[in-house]
Amino acid sequence: MTSRIPDFADEIVALFAERNAALTDIAIIQPADPFLDMAGEDLRRRIFLTESETGAALCLRPEFTIPVCLDHIEKRAATPQRYAYLGEVFRQQRAGGAEFFQAGIEDLGETDSASADARSLADAHALLSRVLPDRPLIATLGDQGMFEAVLAALGLPRGWQKRLTRAFGSQKLLQAAIDDLANPHASPGLPREVAGLVTRGDETALSEHVAAFMEETGLSPSAGRSPQEIARRLIEKAELRSVRLSAEAMAALKRFVGLKVPFAQASAVLAGFAAENSLILDEALEAFDARAQRIVEQGLPLDTLTYDAGFGRPLDYYTGFIFEITGEAGKQALAGGGRYDRLLTLLGAGKPIPGVGFSIWLDRVAKLREAGR
Repeated sequence: MTSRIPDFADEIVALFAERNAALTDIAIIQPADPFLDMAGEDLRRRIFLTESETGAALCLRPEFTIPVCLDHIEKRAATPQRYAYLGEVFRQQRAGGAEFFQAGIEDLGETDSASADARSLADAHALLSRVLPDRPLIATLGDQGMFEAVLAALGLPRGWQKRLTRAFGSQKLLQAAIDDLANPHASPGLPREVAGLVTRGDETALSEHVAAFMEETGLSPSAGRSPQEIARRLIEKAELRSVRLSAEAMAALKRFVGLKVPFAQASAVLAGFAAENSLILDEALEAFDARAQRIVEQGLPLDTLTYDAGFGRPLDYYTGFIFEITGEAGKQALAGGGRYDRLLTLLGAGKPIPGVGFSIWLDRVAKLREAGR
């Protein structure tokens, strides 16, 4: 083992108890498929994979959110539940070791999402304030739900909404997707028969054609995507290339992702943006305002909170509120979290279970504590 439990772990466990979050024990060896399917490209390429003796794909625990949710489903636990954790995760990082400690709280089943979101932010802030008592904290807040509402209000086809949403959380990918939307690429040279099927959107006939081609050339579907998946993707790409967003709509989209304002001004700025661009965002604005009020009620220092409309986190399972806390502007995140209302259903829960949570990077906290001595 190359890492050891932080010497301030007792302070964290005490805060968990104060916040009524039960400390849970999660296995280090996890099934790999949930991470490969749902955790985002940035995490998928950093995890450590192995196999069981039966050939099942396994991995060292790269994060806690998915394992906590799987454990909750397996135990068929009642909701709402607040799970706390403190333990090692294993994944390659751009800087630092591949084995480090994280702590956090996952809040599952709370139907008052505005209150749960605000409490998650407050929990993370309280934990960092406890272990870094003399260091100012800066929080950036985002909202994937608001981003998706803007895409829908602009009238974008579902395919483009999905692509842009998948890119949310990566400035590079999001900018590339917006550039493609502004300047669609020419259609690749497809065989005439295939191009005709794609143009007509005949997925069944196209799947049969692809299957026949794969059989003729000896390609096995098990080696990659199925004929149905290939056909669906070809048609989807063609539909995306056919979209032409108006100059006004494109300007509105670019303006939205560029919004970055003090949190106290965010509700008014978003309402003004919707009115100026004639966008119906009523439900998203109501949800945003309700959460904002709950955050105010938590007593957090509002002058340290910023709303960034283009801010997301590179994990595929987030669906709404997203946040990150740093010790200084532009520095590495000390905490990150958000809402993931679809995750438990995708993992096998029999009914939808809302969720929100956060993780603290304890190795980064430890370095700041050491530097402050």
